[in-house]
Amino acid sequence: MANETQSTVRRRRFYPRKKICRFCADPNLKIDYKEPEILKAFITERGKIIPRRQTGTCAKHQRQLTTAIKRARIMALLPFIADIEDEEFVR
Repeated sequence: MANETQSTVRRRRFYPRKKICRFCADPNLKIDYKEPEILKAFITERGKIIPRRQTGTCAKHQRQLTTAIKRARIMALLPFIADIEDEEFVR
């Protein structure tokens, strides 16, 4: 019976949308370490850099983003890690 119910249920195939690099699409948008508002879109709430397979940026701009984020962290414009108070498991 389990085989019959599985064969009758059709699953819709999910086709992911092609992601377009935000910086290639808009040439006026520049990657700069002095603009943390733009860089925050490419960082998780824990402070990790989001990979390009999730953001859709091209390899060239992902390298520039990584360098800019690291420079902004050194200049204290962005945090290296999330604040402890923001964590759910504060002791």
